[in-house]
Amino acid sequence: MKGIKIKPKNVIVLLLVLYVGYIFVSQQITMWNIKKEINNKYVEEQKIKQKNIKLQDEVKMSTSDMYIEKLARERLGFIKQGETPVINIKN
Repeated sequence: MKGIKIKPKNVIVLLLVLYVGYIFVSQQITMWNIKKEINNKYVEEQKIKQKNIKLQDEVKMSTSDMYIEKLARERLGFIKQGETPVINIKN
């Protein structure tokens, strides 16, 4: 049996192909991780936007007379002149 002859040219080509394959796979993994992070940030951004809209609505509502009257009635127990207060005994 004769031994297999390995040419230096073939070794260099094989190493080059393996190196290019390694680089390609590592770049694909990096791109996948970046896309995943972008998606997570997008979801977080949408949640923050919803919270911002809710807070803006609360600010608008807090300046209205109806909201101020509601708070005065609920928290301070104020009543309008001529109204009869109702007291809940169970609470």
